Amino acid sequence: MEEFKTVRELYETCRFGDTFEKESISDVKLEGWIRTNRNNGSIGFIELNDGTYFRNAQLVYDKEVIKDFDVVSHFKTGAAIFITGKFVLTPEMKQPFEIQVKAIELEGDVSEDYPLQKKRHGFEFLREIAHLRPRTNTFNAVFRLRSVLSMAIHEFFQSQGFIYVHTPIITGNDAEGAGEAFSVVTSDKDPNAFFGKPASLSVSGQLQVEAFALAYRDVYTFGPTFRAEKSNTVRHASEFWMIEPEIAFADLEDDMDLIEDCVRFCIKYVMENCEEEMNFFNTMIDTTLIDRLTAVLNSHFARVTYTEAIEELQKAKANGHKFENENIYWGMDLQSEHERYITEQVIKGPVFLTDYPKDIKAFYMRLNDDGKTVAACDLLVPAVGELVGGSQREERYDVLLERMHELGMKTEGLEWYLDLRRYGGCKHAGFGIGFDRLLMYLTGMANIRDVQPFPRTPNNLKF
Repeated sequence: MEEFKTVRELYETCRFGDTFEKESISDVKLEGWIRTNRNNGSIGFIELNDGTYFRNAQLVYDKEVIKDFDVVSHFKTGAAIFITGKFVLTPEMKQPFEIQVKAIELEGDVSEDYPLQKKRHGFEFLREIAHLRPRTNTFNAVFRLRSVLSMAIHEFFQSQGFIYVHTPIITGNDAEGAGEAFSVVTSDKDPNAFFGKPASLSVSGQLQVEAFALAYRDVYTFGPTFRAEKSNTVRHASEFWMIEPEIAFADLEDDMDLIEDCVRFCIKYVMENCEEEMNFFNTMIDTTLIDRLTAVLNSHFARVTYTEAIEELQKAKANGHKFENENIYWGMDLQSEHERYITEQVIKGPVFLTDYPKDIKAFYMRLNDDGKTVAACDLLVPAVGELVGGSQREERYDVLLERMHELGMKTEGLEWYLDLRRYGGCKHAGFGIGFDRLLMYLTGMANIRDVQPFPRTPNNLKF
């Protein structure tokens, strides 16, 4: 009697030998989509993918066995089929097994203009058909890894006793103080009609998650955030996901320890749970990927101050190194090329830059004793530059209030945030990881549009 199986189950069977003996033959049923279909006139071969595993299952159909060989030989790439057949181990072949087809049915055909054929398609072309690109090898691997990496985030924090907080998507304040937020309105005539005050899509859940850290101690939020920057770079999107933990009774050193543990955990998790996908990325996208990630896993994460980094960049410039942005001075906001120089040429590994000038950082970061810098950090990694940003938060009510006034910020609407300093406040810290950028780093994909299922960018709202 045939038994329903998935392609993943069959590969795991070959890997672990827990269902079939080495020379056994068992009857199975499979459902999936045709990736390729070829024949030599008497024997045909279909590469079938059912969505459960990155690799395909090879189906072999014989003119002497199935009645409708000529019909089956014309089944197109992308068609959905149902088959019954014999599972046969083939350890001497490229694939560990094949399915010798006994019967095959067409469940869903594809039209003649189906845009995915047996050839390599450019990523830019595939962005125009984002609803179909998960059927290609690259994006099948990307979005499976996206799912696994999401699980890694939750497993890391949950295993350490963190509480998962759902912070609001609609908010009345801009956590970054940047003002680059999408407005939420229900009426063109009165944009404040619904909430009675201006509302926007959240740029960060950090302020709200701080409130929960001062009750649960260790918390995190992981969800969508929005930025209204009209930036068409490969690293910016209008909608993206953020991982934002917050830890109470913790300083910047504790924060950096947690960042390091989290990054290591994520790298190890995807390498162990997405072996096929990671090998694909290493072969087809970035041949240095696995070596680079392994090096980070085995590296000491250095810690260098912003001031020391500026000195290194100025020294490099004096020695003839060419930067696109050559105006290097204390107080500047480092560009990606500067960050990469520090991590790739100076440290030759991952590095935390700390103690940034207060004027280029957010209002909530703790002011250092020098009055000029804040207890902030950015994790820089080779090939990317900045991967994570974090800080110790300003827990002193008077200092935070003065900082807000200094920046010309209104306290209206943020009274509750100031209350956190008045009602049992304590030192606390946190960080933010752009989930999509982390996924780019782990896959070698160069454009944020190619790690998001349906990317939202300026002038792009097709799906």
